[in-house]
Amino acid sequence: MVLAILHFFVISRLRMNYKLNKDEKLCSRTAVEALFNEGKSLMAFPLRAAYRLRPRDERHPAQFLISIPKKRIRKAVNRVLLRRRTREAYRLNRGTLLLQPLELTGWGVDIAFVYLDSTPAPYEVINEKMISLLNRIAQAAAERQLPAQKVEK
Repeated sequence: MVLAILHFFVISRLRMNYKLNKDEKLCSRTAVEALFNEGKSLMAFPLRAAYRLRPRDERHPAQFLISIPKKRIRKAVNRVLLRRRTREAYRLNRGTLLLQPLELTGWGVDIAFVYLDSTPAPYEVINEKMISLLNRIAQAAAERQLPAQKVEK
C-alpha cells in the first residue's frame, strides 16, 4: 500500500507540467490594485509575498507577478538575475505546494513576490524561502472556507 502511494507521487511528479504560461502572469491593473489593497502579506526574507484568495473562476488558479525594486537593486543585470531566480523557484515548486492544495479547496490565488534585500541572494536561499511562502499560502487557503454558492432555481 505504501509502495503504491509512493509510486503515485513519483509518477505524478514526472507528469507535472513545469511550463509557465502567459495566463499565469498577473497583468490586470484592477487585479494588482485589489491584491495590494485587499490582500494579505507574508514575509520570508529576502522575499515578501502579498496574496489574495479569490473563488476560482475561468482564470488560472494561481496568477503571480514578481517585483525587484530599482531602489534596492540598482543594476539592471542584478534585477534580471533575481527575477529569473525567483521565477524559477516559483515554477518548480508551484505544482506540488500550491496548485494541488488549491484544487482541493476550490480557491484561486493572486500572488505578488517582492524582493526586499539590497544584495542578490543565491538561488538556494530564494528557493528555500519560496517553498516556505507557498506552503503558508496553501495553508491559508486550506483554512479558509468558500462562501456559500447561490443556487439558481
